[in-house]
Amino acid sequence: MTLKYTDLVDVDLGKLGTAVSDWKKAVTDLKTLAEDARRGLLAKSESARWAGVNATVTREFVKKTTKEFADLHSEGNSVFQVLDDAQQELAELQRKVRTLVAEAEKKRYVITDNGDTTVTVVEYVGPGEPPKDGAQEEAQRYADQITASLGRANDIDQSVKLALTRAHGNDPNNAGHNTYESLNDAQAERAVELAKKGDKMSDQELAELNRIMKFNGREEDGEFATEFYEGLGGPEKALEFYGQVSTSGTEKEAGQTRLDAVRELQKNMGYTLANATEPDAPHGVDKKYHLPASWGAEFRRLGTQQIEWQQGMMKKPYGYQILGGILRYGNYDPSFINPIAEHITQLHQQDPGKLLTHVGSGEGENYGFNPSGKLGSGEDPMNSVLEALGHSPDASEKFFTDAPTAYNEDGTVNSKGKVEFKSYLDLFTDEDFLWNADSNNAYLYGDEDKLEAARNIGPQALGHALESATTGRPYDSDDSGDAVRHTAERANLASEIVKKFGENPELIRHNENGKLEGGSGPLYAMRESLGDITAEYMGDFQTTLAGTNNDRFGTFGVSAQLDPTTAERFLAEVGQDPHAYAAITSAQQAYTANVVNDVMNGHSDSTVPAAEQLRNATRPGGIIAGIMSESRADAVLDYHSASDQEFNDAAAEKQKWVDRLLGMGVDKAAERVPILGAPIGWASEDIQESIMKSIERDTSDQAEGDATRTYLKGREAVMDSARTAVEAAARNGNYNWDTVQDLQDSASNGADDGHTTGAKMESSGDGS
Repeated sequence: MTLKYTDLVDVDLGKLGTAVSDWKKAVTDLKTLAEDARRGLLAKSESARWAGVNATVTREFVKKTTKEFADLHSEGNSVFQVLDDAQQELAELQRKVRTLVAEAEKKRYVITDNGDTTVTVVEYVGPGEPPKDGAQEEAQRYADQITASLGRANDIDQSVKLALTRAHGNDPNNAGHNTYESLNDAQAERAVELAKKGDKMSDQELAELNRIMKFNGREEDGEFATEFYEGLGGPEKALEFYGQVSTSGTEKEAGQTRLDAVRELQKNMGYTLANATEPDAPHGVDKKYHLPASWGAEFRRLGTQQIEWQQGMMKKPYGYQILGGILRYGNYDPSFINPIAEHITQLHQQDPGKLLTHVGSGEGENYGFNPSGKLGSGEDPMNSVLEALGHSPDASEKFFTDAPTAYNEDGTVNSKGKVEFKSYLDLFTDEDFLWNADSNNAYLYGDEDKLEAARNIGPQALGHALESATTGRPYDSDDSGDAVRHTAERANLASEIVKKFGENPELIRHNENGKLEGGSGPLYAMRESLGDITAEYMGDFQTTLAGTNNDRFGTFGVSAQLDPTTAERFLAEVGQDPHAYAAITSAQQAYTANVVNDVMNGHSDSTVPAAEQLRNATRPGGIIAGIMSESRADAVLDYHSASDQEFNDAAAEKQKWVDRLLGMGVDKAAERVPILGAPIGWASEDIQESIMKSIERDTSDQAEGDATRTYLKGREAVMDSARTAVEAAARNGNYNWDTVQDLQDSASNGADDGHTTGAKMESSGDGS
């Protein structure tokens, strides 16, 4: 029976706590009884001189009775350990849910139990009342948090029932069956038992395995994760299990239910492996269970070996192809993932087709080891491991900034070997680096568009890895995720990236000057990621392009020390991508809003009038906006690589950059702005609305090839965004309306001046 919302909220866990205390006492008493029986009854029986029937019957009876006392103690201890863990976890979950409920109800949200471990949360709106701004999103956040806790509680409930049944057994006259030292022991045992069935698992059993792994595989102490992978029987058995279940579950005749289940399994296997191979204790955890380092070495050895889980298999995939599907999910420790990533990369460099077996050729894009269908079929482990780095920021930072280590064919370190490149950034951005077409399409080479899309998967994955390396976050992290300060390593890498593409824009150019000869740059598909990196380092770009050393234009952590010329050329190329353009525009306006707020409400010893300070504050953002206007026009009018509609549509997805960039200004704003456990939102909605308007107005409606572009709408848009920033900042201070209007004029004039400068900078570099 599935646990319901009311079950968790209303249950009296005090009774369970009493039961735990009773069982704890019972275990102590049973231990004493068992020891007394062993030291007394059994010892006397063994030392006695038995004769006749007593020598067999009575002596054996005493042995059996003594063993039963010990079994009773084992069974009692198992019951106690399971109930104790359950009581502690359920109590914490109940407290969390009750707190969320009270908070939501105070904000006038109504919570409805759906009866399946999920809830629906909606805002209560009285007659004639307008809905609250952002209420739908906030209601969904409450629903998601409550539902997650209910799912965890349901997993505990189901696991406890099974564990108690197995600990007790079915024979009332025979105690001591399965023994457990924790609830995790019981859950890992059941998960391994199900996994051992391989592709013979029913849909219901696979759903049960997914439930157990989902709610236990990511626990910080790593106990379940480690026990599960150890229970599979080692790295090779783990690969055989996933390879078998993922391929059988993605066959065309498997059905949608099975496909959905193996997609969930892929995620759970990845998150659980990442946890099990994390050697360091996370913050706040005293003890961390983890697999030995030998697992990583064995995975590398198996990476170049063909894996067989059924005798007589026609197509045997390499270990790295199977492992790659698992690695696409989870935040991995550098000590585990980086040697694998280096090994795969070096094998690819030597022979790009070495690890391709085409096991899924003609089977459809979902078939194989990447059932998610996201970013390739999973045929090429090069792409898979780059995706792994994209989710593992500490690992990706070290991968791209540490000196490469040479590896042998079997995955061992070649202590005397040398690699033929300076860094992995240099290797991947070499124009001759060959990216495989990661697709199961058997007729790919007869369709140029599909072939190009399949080869673009690698550069996209590379972009994701560089995003995580430079931002300190998984590239697809939650939109509300806090900004992470830039370390020297991250900032230096960002600078190298800007320099690399600023000096070699042909690597990311698309359909240059409307001509198709030679095709697009080999890495143009990663421009969206480069746009995200630009947004992350907006302070560095504004400071560099405006040529200012003003403290107000601070960087978030260590400065990237960008070169103005390469930075401008970099922006000019990256901004032609709709998603990159939207990210950069969003970050620019949010960053500028922070600077404006600092001018109007921060402390400064400057004697320069506020109006002049605001002109200086908005000019750098205007320069960025001008470059973006020209880049957008290049893409739409000259290169025909995107439409105005695509640029407009991309804007709706970039709210995260508004919140993130505002969050970067928390240190300066904390004294004035209330912060409720998230990036500050004092101007979030105003700025987002302004961004949407400015992007929609920044249309490229000039004549194609017109050398006298004026971008009137783009100028108006950036000027209006400056006015919006002033108005929002004014609400944090004490200004009369006349003063606000004058300050708005100054800010908009500064933005206008910057926009004109930026457009000219980009235009003068066209064709260079």
